[in-house]
Amino acid sequence: MIGAGVVGLACARALAMSGRDVVILERALDIGTETSARNSEVIHAGIYYAPGSNKAQLCRAGKEMLYDYCATRGVSHERSGKLIVATADQQLGDLAAIAQTASKAGVADLQTLSSTKAIALEPSVACVGALLSPSTGLIDSHGLMLSYLGEAEAAGAMLALGSPVLGGHIDGNAIVLDVGGDTPMTLRTTTVINAAGLWAQDLSRRIAGVPEATIPECHYARGVYFTLPGKQPFSRPVYPVPEPGGLGCHYTLDLGGQGKFGPDVEWIEEIDYTVNPDRSERFYDAIRRYWPGLPTGVLQPGYAGVRPKLHGPGGPATDFVIQGPEAHGVAGLVNLYGIESPGLTSSLAIAQTVDRMISNAHMNVKRSRA
Repeated sequence: MIGAGVVGLACARALAMSGRDVVILERALDIGTETSARNSEVIHAGIYYAPGSNKAQLCRAGKEMLYDYCATRGVSHERSGKLIVATADQQLGDLAAIAQTASKAGVADLQTLSSTKAIALEPSVACVGALLSPSTGLIDSHGLMLSYLGEAEAAGAMLALGSPVLGGHIDGNAIVLDVGGDTPMTLRTTTVINAAGLWAQDLSRRIAGVPEATIPECHYARGVYFTLPGKQPFSRPVYPVPEPGGLGCHYTLDLGGQGKFGPDVEWIEEIDYTVNPDRSERFYDAIRRYWPGLPTGVLQPGYAGVRPKLHGPGGPATDFVIQGPEAHGVAGLVNLYGIESPGLTSSLAIAQTVDRMISNAHMNVKRSRA
């Protein structure tokens, strides 16, 4: 297993609990320090994704699995619900389209609200109409990752931090990995899960024998968050109608009640988590469309995250890619590309898919040898 973000840890847990020997290789010195630590900590309902897509199916299934997991393992979470708001009459058609897409994707609990009903729920909001998503929630993402890791280790998995994969090659039915760090080593294995997130494509290119044509491009979209100190305007997440590349400058809050706005969308060439305080000027304009009462000068720089996009600026939205041997021809290798939002929500469902893919591949190998 390469990558100890939320999806990598979920996969490691699933594989270890299925009886496999698992080593988790992580280049950083702690788990979940990149994309998994730099999101909005929202449990998504699966509203926006194309019906039949991996994102739609895995988000919807993963959401239910995640709520059950958190309840039975004591991971902090809240089924908060959220509002998606139209701030102009011309956006009401967008709300209707969102509701229709969600329904086709199997999300059956969305409620259409008049402005009066939306304002009754959130008196500070300004809108001409809204959708209420009762199954959207909030989660302690670090607590979730610690729980995944704990169960993986209890099932025999081993975590190797500070262990970057420098390269590798295919040797018959085995994959050989060259691992760096303070104690460099070479690992020979029959199964590799590439859950390296922002570096998944780069990692694949460093394993000799993985066809270049099967590796999609990766584009980086940085999103920054600004925090709001003091009394909070809303009791649940509030989202505007989505914008190209993201879900708009939305409001959410953590389980401790700290509110934040973001992320925005900025296409960048290199991974960079810098938060430019001057970007807050764009935030004020966007936020005041649905919260006119936002005082000037109160937003504080928070943090930034980078999304591993499979499309560039202006390109059509792309799906999660869970790529097995049938796509690239390398036995035992599963590549996870473009795992951005709703990756956290989908993590258990992605892990289940990967586990089944590996099990089926091994069964096919056994049959071919019989």
